Amino acid sequence: MENQRSNKRAFLGVMLVLVGIVVIVANLNLFPFGLKPILFSWPTILILVGLFFLLSREAKATGWILILVGGIFMIPRMWHDIPWGGPELFWPVLLIGLGAILIVRGVSKRREGVDEGPDYIDDMSIFGGGDRVISSQEFKGGRVTAIFGGSKYNLKNAELAKGRNVLDIFTVFGGCKLIVPQEWEVKIEVSAIFGGFSDKRHIRTDIPRDPSKELIIKGVAIFGGGDIVSF
Repeated sequence: MENQRSNKRAFLGVMLVLVGIVVIVANLNLFPFGLKPILFSWPTILILVGLFFLLSREAKATGWILILVGGIFMIPRMWHDIPWGGPELFWPVLLIGLGAILIVRGVSKRREGVDEGPDYIDDMSIFGGGDRVISSQEFKGGRVTAIFGGSKYNLKNAELAKGRNVLDIFTVFGGCKLIVPQEWEVKIEVSAIFGGFSDKRHIRTDIPRDPSKELIIKGVAIFGGGDIVSF
C-alpha cells in the first residue's frame, strides 16, 4: 500500500513537471501548428487522469475507461477530416463509459466473492436517492453507487465488525452521506476527479476508540463525492 502511494505521488510529480514544461513551450510558441489545441484539451485531461488511476489497483478499470473515452474524443482533434467527435457524441460516449464501469464493477464483485446480507450495504442511486438506516451490530462495509443522485446512510446505531471493513463507493455527478458514530475509526482512500470525499466529524478526544475495528472507504468520485458526519 505504501509503495503504491509513493508511486502515485511520483507519477503526479512527473505529470506536474511535464505540464509545466508544456505550458512554457506553448507560451514561447515553439509547438508545431495544430499541436497546442490537442495538448490543451479536456480529452488530454481524461487520458492523464486515466493514467494516474492505472497506478491504483482498485481503480484500474476506471483508468482504462477514462483513457478510452479521452482517446475517442482525441482522434477527431488529430485528424480533422473525421466526421465525428463533436458535442453530439459526448453523452452517448459518457453513457457507454459509465455502463462499462458498472459492468466491470459487477464482474469484480462476483470474482472477489463479496458477501451480501444485513451486515453489508449494496445500494445504487441513479437520478435519485433516499435515506437508509443500518443497524447491523457486525457492519462489514459493502458497495455504494451514485450516478446523478445520492443517498444518506444512517449508521449511528450500528457497530463495526472486528478487523478491516471496506465500503467501496463510486460516484459520478452525485454523492452520498454517511452518518457514523464518533468512536469509529474511519480511513478514506477515495480517488477523486473534480470531487472529493471528506470526514467532517468533530472528533472528540474523550471518546475511546477500538483500534481492532476500522472502516475503510475506497473507490472513485468523478464530479461528485461524499461526506462523513456524526450528528
